[in-house]
Amino acid sequence: METAEILRKTGVVYRHLVCARNSTNVKDRGVHQRNTALEHIERHRLDGVVYFADDDNIYSLELFQSLREISRFGTWPVAMLAQSKNKAILEGPVCNGSQVIGWHTNEKSKRLRRFHVDMSGFAFNSTILWDPKRWRRLTSVPIRQLDIVKEGFQETTFIEQVVEDESQMEGIQPGCSRIMNWHLHLEAGHFVYPRGWLLQKTSMLSSN
Repeated sequence: METAEILRKTGVVYRHLVCARNSTNVKDRGVHQRNTALEHIERHRLDGVVYFADDDNIYSLELFQSLREISRFGTWPVAMLAQSKNKAILEGPVCNGSQVIGWHTNEKSKRLRRFHVDMSGFAFNSTILWDPKRWRRLTSVPIRQLDIVKEGFQETTFIEQVVEDESQMEGIQPGCSRIMNWHLHLEAGHFVYPRGWLLQKTSMLSSN
Protein backbone atom coordinates (compact mmCIF):
# COMPACT_ATOMS: atom_id res chain seq x y z
CA MET A 1 0.00 0.00 0.00
CA GLU A 2 2.87 2.38 0.76
CA THR A 3 4.31 1.87 -2.74
CA ALA A 4 0.93 2.49 -4.36
CA GLU A 5 0.50 5.71 -2.39
CA ILE A 6 3.94 6.99 -3.41
CA LEU A 7 3.21 6.24 -7.07
CA ARG A 8 -0.12 8.06 -6.95
CA LYS A 9 1.57 11.18 -5.60
CA THR A 10 4.20 11.32 -8.36
CA GLY A 11 1.76 12.55 -10.99
CA VAL A 12 3.36 10.36 -13.68
CA VAL A 13 1.80 7.54 -15.69
CA TYR A 14 2.71 4.16 -14.21
CA ARG A 15 1.72 0.51 -13.98
CA HIS A 16 2.00 -1.05 -10.54
CA LEU A 17 2.48 -4.82 -10.82
CA VAL A 18 2.30 -7.34 -7.99
CA CYS A 19 4.25 -10.58 -8.04
CA ALA A 20 1.79 -13.33 -7.14
CA ARG A 21 4.46 -15.91 -6.29
CA ASN A 22 4.96 -16.81 -2.63
CA SER A 23 8.39 -15.41 -1.77
CA THR A 24 8.79 -17.17 1.60
CA ASN A 25 11.15 -19.86 0.32
CA VAL A 26 12.40 -18.02 -2.78
CA LYS A 27 16.18 -17.62 -3.16
CA ASP A 28 15.93 -14.15 -4.74
CA ARG A 29 12.50 -12.56 -4.76
CA GLY A 30 13.80 -9.75 -6.98
CA VAL A 31 14.16 -12.28 -9.79
CA HIS A 32 10.46 -13.12 -9.70
CA GLN A 33 9.43 -9.48 -9.34
CA ARG A 34 11.45 -8.53 -12.41
CA ASN A 35 10.08 -11.52 -14.33
CA THR A 36 6.55 -10.37 -13.54
CA ALA A 37 7.37 -7.06 -15.23
CA LEU A 38 9.04 -8.78 -18.20
CA GLU A 39 5.99 -10.99 -18.72
CA HIS A 40 3.70 -7.95 -18.59
CA ILE A 41 5.79 -6.06 -21.16
CA GLU A 42 5.85 -9.07 -23.47
CA ARG A 43 2.13 -9.81 -23.16
CA HIS A 44 1.06 -6.21 -23.82
CA ARG A 45 3.83 -5.51 -26.36
CA LEU A 46 4.91 -2.33 -24.61
CA ASP A 47 7.38 -0.21 -26.60
CA GLY A 48 10.06 1.62 -24.63
CA VAL A 49 13.22 1.00 -22.60
CA VAL A 50 13.46 -1.59 -19.82
CA TYR A 51 15.55 -0.61 -16.79
CA PHE A 52 15.75 -2.42 -13.44
CA ALA A 53 15.87 0.33 -10.81
CA ASP A 54 16.15 -0.54 -7.11
CA ASP A 55 15.80 1.17 -3.75
CA ASP A 56 19.45 0.69 -2.74
CA ASN A 57 20.74 2.81 -5.62
CA ILE A 58 21.31 6.54 -6.01
CA TYR A 59 20.60 7.88 -9.51
CA SER A 60 21.45 11.07 -11.34
CA LEU A 61 18.81 12.67 -13.55
CA GLU A 62 21.38 12.48 -16.34
CA LEU A 63 21.01 8.69 -16.33
CA PHE A 64 17.32 8.81 -17.17
CA GLN A 65 17.95 11.26 -19.97
CA SER A 66 20.61 8.93 -21.34
CA LEU A 67 18.20 5.97 -21.33
CA ARG A 68 16.20 7.71 -24.05
CA GLU A 69 19.16 7.39 -26.42
CA ILE A 70 19.36 3.60 -26.27
CA SER A 71 18.70 1.84 -29.57
CA ARG A 72 19.14 -1.81 -28.60
CA PHE A 73 21.14 -2.42 -25.42
CA GLY A 74 22.92 0.26 -23.41
CA THR A 75 25.38 -0.18 -20.55
CA TRP A 76 27.47 2.08 -18.32
CA PRO A 77 29.81 1.79 -15.30
CA VAL A 78 28.31 1.66 -11.80
CA ALA A 79 30.12 2.70 -8.63
CA MET A 80 29.43 0.36 -5.74
CA LEU A 81 29.96 0.73 -2.02
CA ALA A 82 32.34 -1.97 -0.80
CA GLN A 83 31.39 -4.17 2.16
CA SER A 84 33.85 -2.23 4.32
CA LYS A 85 31.69 0.88 3.64
CA ASN A 86 34.76 3.13 3.35
CA LYS A 87 35.64 2.78 -0.34
CA ALA A 88 33.98 2.36 -3.71
CA ILE A 89 34.62 -0.08 -6.51
CA LEU A 90 33.76 0.21 -10.18
CA GLU A 91 31.98 -2.35 -12.32
CA GLY A 92 30.81 -2.11 -15.92
CA PRO A 93 32.05 -1.45 -19.45
CA VAL A 94 35.29 0.06 -20.70
CA CYS A 95 34.47 2.00 -23.87
CA ASN A 96 36.04 3.58 -26.91
CA GLY A 97 33.44 6.19 -27.72
CA SER A 98 30.18 4.23 -27.65
CA GLN A 99 31.87 0.90 -28.42
CA VAL A 100 32.27 -1.55 -25.53
CA ILE A 101 35.83 -2.92 -25.65
CA GLY A 102 36.27 -4.47 -22.21
CA TRP A 103 35.08 -4.59 -18.59
CA HIS A 104 35.97 -3.30 -15.16
CA THR A 105 35.92 -6.13 -12.64
CA ASN A 106 37.10 -6.48 -9.06
CA GLU A 107 36.56 -10.00 -7.77
CA LYS A 108 38.53 -12.96 -9.12
CA SER A 109 35.52 -15.27 -8.85
CA LYS A 110 33.47 -12.91 -11.00
CA ARG A 111 36.00 -12.95 -13.82
CA LEU A 112 34.31 -16.15 -14.94
CA ARG A 113 31.25 -14.12 -15.95
CA ARG A 114 30.75 -13.30 -19.63
CA PHE A 115 29.49 -9.75 -18.99
CA HIS A 116 30.63 -7.77 -15.93
CA VAL A 117 27.62 -5.54 -15.32
CA ASP A 118 25.62 -4.61 -12.24
CA MET A 119 21.85 -5.08 -12.42
CA SER A 120 21.49 -1.28 -12.39
CA GLY A 121 24.13 -0.83 -15.09
CA PHE A 122 22.20 -1.69 -18.23
CA ALA A 123 18.92 -1.10 -20.05
CA PHE A 124 17.47 -2.37 -23.31
CA ASN A 125 14.79 -1.88 -25.95
CA SER A 126 11.58 -3.56 -24.77
CA THR A 127 10.72 -4.84 -28.24
CA ILE A 128 13.52 -7.40 -27.87
CA LEU A 129 11.15 -9.23 -25.51
CA TRP A 130 8.30 -9.62 -27.99
CA ASP A 131 9.63 -9.02 -31.51
CA PRO A 132 12.45 -11.55 -32.12
CA LYS A 133 12.29 -11.15 -35.92
CA ARG A 134 13.13 -7.44 -35.72
CA TRP A 135 16.28 -8.18 -33.75
CA ARG A 136 17.09 -11.42 -35.59
CA ARG A 137 16.96 -13.49 -32.45
CA LEU A 138 17.43 -17.16 -33.27
CA THR A 139 14.88 -18.27 -30.70
CA SER A 140 11.46 -17.15 -29.55
CA VAL A 141 11.98 -18.53 -26.04
CA PRO A 142 10.88 -15.86 -23.51
CA ILE A 143 13.71 -13.82 -21.99
CA ARG A 144 13.61 -14.22 -18.22
CA GLN A 145 15.87 -14.01 -15.19
CA LEU A 146 16.87 -17.32 -13.63
CA ASP A 147 16.66 -18.09 -9.91
CA ILE A 148 18.89 -21.17 -10.17
CA VAL A 149 22.20 -19.45 -10.98
CA LYS A 150 24.98 -18.67 -8.50
CA GLU A 151 25.11 -15.32 -6.75
CA GLY A 152 26.85 -12.76 -8.95
CA PHE A 153 25.86 -14.47 -12.19
CA GLN A 154 22.27 -13.23 -12.35
CA GLU A 155 23.12 -10.28 -14.57
CA THR A 156 25.31 -12.06 -17.10
CA THR A 157 22.95 -15.01 -17.61
CA PHE A 158 20.16 -12.55 -18.33
CA ILE A 159 22.19 -10.36 -20.69
CA GLU A 160 23.33 -13.41 -22.63
CA GLN A 161 19.69 -13.88 -23.63
CA VAL A 162 19.37 -10.29 -24.85
CA VAL A 163 22.60 -9.80 -26.87
CA GLU A 164 25.17 -12.08 -28.48
CA ASP A 165 28.27 -10.02 -27.70
CA GLU A 166 29.66 -6.51 -27.12
CA SER A 167 29.09 -5.52 -30.75
CA GLN A 168 25.37 -5.33 -29.99
CA MET A 169 25.91 -3.02 -27.01
CA GLU A 170 26.10 0.76 -26.73
CA GLY A 171 28.33 2.43 -24.16
CA ILE A 172 26.27 5.19 -22.56
CA GLN A 173 27.96 8.60 -22.42
CA PRO A 174 31.10 9.02 -24.61
CA GLY A 175 33.82 6.71 -23.38
CA CYS A 176 31.60 5.48 -20.52
CA SER A 177 33.44 8.11 -18.49
CA ARG A 178 30.66 9.29 -16.18
CA ILE A 179 29.26 7.66 -13.04
CA MET A 180 25.50 8.13 -13.20
CA ASN A 181 24.41 5.81 -10.43
CA TRP A 182 25.73 4.30 -7.21
CA HIS A 183 24.82 0.88 -5.84
CA LEU A 184 25.12 1.07 -2.08
CA HIS A 185 24.17 -2.50 -1.07
CA LEU A 186 22.37 -1.11 1.97
CA GLU A 187 18.90 -1.53 3.39
CA ALA A 188 16.66 1.39 2.46
CA GLY A 189 16.50 2.59 6.07
CA HIS A 190 20.28 2.68 6.53
CA PHE A 191 21.56 5.00 3.81
CA VAL A 192 24.64 6.92 4.93
CA TYR A 193 27.38 8.95 3.33
CA PRO A 194 30.50 6.98 4.33
CA ARG A 195 33.74 8.73 5.16
CA GLY A 196 36.69 8.86 2.82
CA TRP A 197 35.32 7.70 -0.52
CA LEU A 198 38.12 5.91 -2.38
CA LEU A 199 37.85 4.58 -5.91
CA GLN A 200 39.67 1.25 -5.90
CA LYS A 201 41.88 0.45 -8.87
CA THR A 202 40.27 -2.12 -11.15
CA SER A 203 41.51 -4.55 -13.72
CA MET A 204 40.26 -4.49 -17.27
CA LEU A 205 39.20 -7.54 -19.23
CA SER A 206 39.34 -7.37 -23.00
CA SER A 207 36.28 -8.53 -24.90
CA ASN A 208 38.45 -9.89 -27.67
